[in-house]
Amino acid sequence: MSQPTVVPSAPDILSPEFVADPYPFHRVLRDHHPATYHEATQSWLISRYADVAHAFRDPAFSSRNYDWQLEPIHGRTILQMEGKEHATHRSLLNPFFRGKGLEAFLPVITQNAAQLIGSTVERAAGDLIDGIAAGRGRADLVADFTTWFPINVMVDMLGLPKSDHERFHRWYHSIMAHLNNLAGDPAITAQADQTREELRDYMLPIIRERRGGDGEDLLSRLCRAEVDGEQMTDEEIKAFVSLLLVAGGETTDKAIASMVRNLLDNPDQMAEVRADRSLVDAVIAETLRFTGPVHMIMRQTEAEVRIEDTTLPAGATCILMLAAANRDERHFANPDVFDIHRPDLDVAKAFSGAANHVQFILGRHFCVGSLLAREEMTVALNLVLDRLPNLRYQPGFTPQEAGLYTRSVPSLLVEFDIPAT
Repeated sequence: MSQPTVVPSAPDILSPEFVADPYPFHRVLRDHHPATYHEATQSWLISRYADVAHAFRDPAFSSRNYDWQLEPIHGRTILQMEGKEHATHRSLLNPFFRGKGLEAFLPVITQNAAQLIGSTVERAAGDLIDGIAAGRGRADLVADFTTWFPINVMVDMLGLPKSDHERFHRWYHSIMAHLNNLAGDPAITAQADQTREELRDYMLPIIRERRGGDGEDLLSRLCRAEVDGEQMTDEEIKAFVSLLLVAGGETTDKAIASMVRNLLDNPDQMAEVRADRSLVDAVIAETLRFTGPVHMIMRQTEAEVRIEDTTLPAGATCILMLAAANRDERHFANPDVFDIHRPDLDVAKAFSGAANHVQFILGRHFCVGSLLAREEMTVALNLVLDRLPNLRYQPGFTPQEAGLYTRSVPSLLVEFDIPAT
């Protein structure tokens, strides 16, 4: 007599075991619970690629959840807009993050990355001179580079003083702590409230001043931009700057760290990329699929929705499991393997709305900053490969991912050769 099939229970996404290593639990969700209710978050978890991709394109799923999730910290942003309002704001923003608009800011990206990588090399050289590194350069690429790089780029693109890099870096960490404050720590909430007020008091006078100017920085151009006679209000521009701290900082920070980690874990592929830089786009695309920085994103149902044998009611909060979808074996072969030569990942379309991974979202809310992220990751990777020769982990260091909604390695302790002078 055959034994009955035992179906594993749906994992708790807030459990220590899930947070430590979510990937095996993603498979349980995909195989046995593709749409399941999670009591602790009062949300429906959706984990298969086809269902997540469909949800992004289906008007039955809206971004109305951002009204309570993000607006209290950022203000009203493009993420929660729909219909004509969304189309107008996207038309206002797109020219600055596509084509010639983006090209104008490429020197800012390159300069920031070069300065940060350069200071890492200089510090390592100093350690070498002092005998601390015993003939080897050492760094924590997260603390020394990735957490600073995208924030510095954003501040410089906005035409704000370089002396404010530190201030924006502090605000960035405050906002991220709030968004990941699942336990509801009142001290973190209070700090986020203070950050919101500090950022507002800082930005609004600058925005008003630049309304009548002719500057070519991003902030000045946003102040002048209009579509069909409509401009963004002062509050909307301030909210967009706040959103940039997260959308343009957190995700790129974590993506770069994961990208370097993936190559360190696969030295044969690192050697290939070092020798052939035409593979850089493939490295970035596969990193977005394999260890994308955003693991979960919320949506809300506007009507009753059916997934497999499960009916989700209208008004339900849904957590779309991006990381689970991007490792769905129904869509990608050998999904738990990092492979820059993967034949089933469309690298040519990986940074557009036609991508076949879901890290940048799909449909009308496709990430407006996808090409900026690509440029930042490209510059970062090329500089790491050029300026940090023979890059490897420090002895005894094993990278460990952390994070729930966003995820990467919180530190990346490396060593590299210092060229003889």
